[in-house]
Amino acid sequence: MILALTGGTGGAKLIQGLAAEIDPAELTIICNTADDAIFHGLHVSPDIDTIIYTLAGLNDEEKGWGLAGESFATLEQLGCLGEEVWFKLGDKDLATHILRTRLLREGRKLSEVAERLRTALGVKSEILPMSDDRIETRVVTANGEISFQEYFVRQRWAPEVKQVLFAGADQSSPAPGVLAAVRDAAAIIICPSNPVTSIGAILAVPGIRCALAESKSKVVGVSPIIAGASVSGPAHRLMAVKDLQASAAGVAKGYADFLNVLVIGTEDQGIQTGIEELGVRPVLANIRMKTLADKRRLAREVLALV
Repeated sequence: MILALTGGTGGAKLIQGLAAEIDPAELTIICNTADDAIFHGLHVSPDIDTIIYTLAGLNDEEKGWGLAGESFATLEQLGCLGEEVWFKLGDKDLATHILRTRLLREGRKLSEVAERLRTALGVKSEILPMSDDRIETRVVTANGEISFQEYFVRQRWAPEVKQVLFAGADQSSPAPGVLAAVRDAAAIIICPSNPVTSIGAILAVPGIRCALAESKSKVVGVSPIIAGASVSGPAHRLMAVKDLQASAAGVAKGYADFLNVLVIGTEDQGIQTGIEELGVRPVLANIRMKTLADKRRLAREVLALV
């Protein structure tokens, strides 16, 4: 079994490549759930849904999120009724959130809901939320504390960030199967997701980081930072908040206690020595994933390393 830790659209791209290169049933995925939020009374799990939709072949490739061929009539009507509609939820996508919310209210765990959704959509890979407990990424700005979705979507990651918090993480525990997956994995892949708000949130769950550090399997990561900037999103801005340099070397430093190899962009050839000094082996590659062929090529290169 190959284990991957992921969150966001960058991670989903590599997951898509991995699932195309190996038997998807041999792939287990631990997803960030600290981006989960309540919109219009519905529990939305963006990272879990992105992975499920991607592996089901239903995702919107152009946007990188949501379902292909989506419409937004319900959201438009909510706007007419005076509701805030800055977080885009499509009409078909709403069915996922309606079902999830009902099942959670009936007492099901988030991990049970993820299992129900992925099997219903024919996804063969096991998908595990990092925790069944409620954890929320909170962003502290000069104007106060806001949710990650408000920062990322509503304010388009414009405010200066002073602190990133994972509310509820200290009291949480890994979801069923998470620690066993880390222990039993033949290899572990850290996807090119935001090191602070995606992978960082997973590592904030007590027990997961320690399990990774104690794993006897090779751990290979892919940098989401190329030449000092994130491929997409605000990762390069947020890394400074955690005293990490906005570079592939900063990514290596953040994962150094459990990472063996970090795949970095060919543009970052000059910082290999700094990564090696952290005890992590850097490997140069073209890590930009614009097409399915790119995703599969990078997946093959990562799998060759593990």
